[in-house]
Amino acid sequence: MKAGTTVLIVDDERNFCTALMRELRGLGYDGLAAGSVQEAQAAVTGEPPCLIILGTVMPRGDTYRFHRWLKQNPRFQGIPHVIVDAPPEKRLSRGWRKEEGMRLEAEEYFGRPIKPAALAFAVQKILDVQERKFRILVADDHAMVREGIRALLNLQRDIQIVGEAMDGEDAVAKARELLPDIILMDIIMPGMNGIEAARRISREGLENTRILMLSQYDDEENIMASRKAGAVGFVSKKSVSSCLLEAIRDTGQSGQPRQYFC
Repeated sequence: MKAGTTVLIVDDERNFCTALMRELRGLGYDGLAAGSVQEAQAAVTGEPPCLIILGTVMPRGDTYRFHRWLKQNPRFQGIPHVIVDAPPEKRLSRGWRKEEGMRLEAEEYFGRPIKPAALAFAVQKILDVQERKFRILVADDHAMVREGIRALLNLQRDIQIVGEAMDGEDAVAKARELLPDIILMDIIMPGMNGIEAARRISREGLENTRILMLSQYDDEENIMASRKAGAVGFVSKKSVSSCLLEAIRDTGQSGQPRQYFC
């Protein structure tokens, strides 16, 4: 099974979901079905899916509201959506409304009837062209530093900033909420410092979140403290322009946490 390739199917037609999940498994994806918006919201509370298929559930309009909720939630930004509308004879009672269709943000739109094999193939094509994006949380109390890091990272097609934190407490809260791939954590911050924030995040068991410490104080004491707190790397602010992108990609691409200190 491919890691991190769960496809969420939101549709209340059980036979359709079962057939589609069978086709997805044949392509190496794990299908997860939700017959209501409540089930769909519960399904995304863990690891976010790699793609969401939005079919039809009752009452009419619930699927669209779920679609908008996902698009407005920073945690789910970047997840592609595929719309599967009701057949023409049922669209007035079960399908997507015209005004909803005008506000859709989806990679593909299909109308029933559609063969599960064809839909699964379309899903595979979308995921094949989706670039892997490293989801980054930037924690630094200086707005100018955050702005500089944001300017650098926003130029990278494979990096997405999902949030910013102004102190350690904020970083811990945002880590729980956004589940970033990597946290860029300043050491010296008011209130809870970056070392304590890293320690707390490590204790929380966010196994898919790795921490890179940032500091202008690159002495051995801070490097050792960062390691003990659970950080997988330390980047001196003096070397950010040359080392940070390499550190992010090296940390994000490795299957296991790797020590990266420069």
